[in-house]
Amino acid sequence: MPVPQVFEPAADARAAAVLILFGEGPDGPDILLTERAATLNKHAGQPAFPGGRIDPEDSGPVAAALREAWEEAGVDPAGVDVLCTLPELYLAHSEHRVTPVAGWWREPSDIAPGHPGEVALVARVPISELTDPANRLALRHPSGRGYGPAFRVRDMLVWGFTAALLDQVLVAGGWDRPWDTARVEELPPEVLNPALRG
Repeated sequence: MPVPQVFEPAADARAAAVLILFGEGPDGPDILLTERAATLNKHAGQPAFPGGRIDPEDSGPVAAALREAWEEAGVDPAGVDVLCTLPELYLAHSEHRVTPVAGWWREPSDIAPGHPGEVALVARVPISELTDPANRLALRHPSGRGYGPAFRVRDMLVWGFTAALLDQVLVAGGWDRPWDTARVEELPPEVLNPALRG
C-alpha cells in the first residue's frame, strides 16, 4: 500500500472525532461500522466509523465520539470503556482534523440507525471477516489521486479514510493476515455517486 501524503492542517480545519468500537459479538471480536445515507451531500453512502465534528458543548474528542455513536447508532456511552485516543489525522480533502477514539464495548446496547436521513445501516463486523483475504482489495480512484486498501464485508464496500484507518488498526492489533495487494480495482461509479445505485 502507498504511504499516505502528509499535509499541514489548514488554519481553519475543523476538529472531529470517530469511535473505533471493539466488542465481543456472536461471531467473535468485532468492530462497529455505519453506512452514511445515500441522500447526504458529502460522503453519501460511504461506510464509516461513528463520528463527526466536535461541537462546542463537547468536552473534547472522547465526548464527541461517544455522543455521535449514540446519535448515529444507539450506542449507550455508559456501556463503553474508552481505551485511548490515537494521534490526530488531517483529512486535506474535507479539511478536518480527526481524532480516533478507541473503545471497548463492555455492555453492548441494541443498535439501529439513529437518523434515517444521516445513517442507512449499522453493523457489527467481525474482525475475522475484515481480515479474510477474500474480503480484501485495493481501490484506485478514477481521478488518479492514488489508491488505498478496501474491504468488502456485510454488503458494504469500505474504502477511503475509514478503510485506511481500519487497515492500520488491524495491523497494530496483530490481526492482519496476508492478502493479495495486487488485487486492485477501480472505484465503482455508484460508490462515488450513490444516485447511480439500483
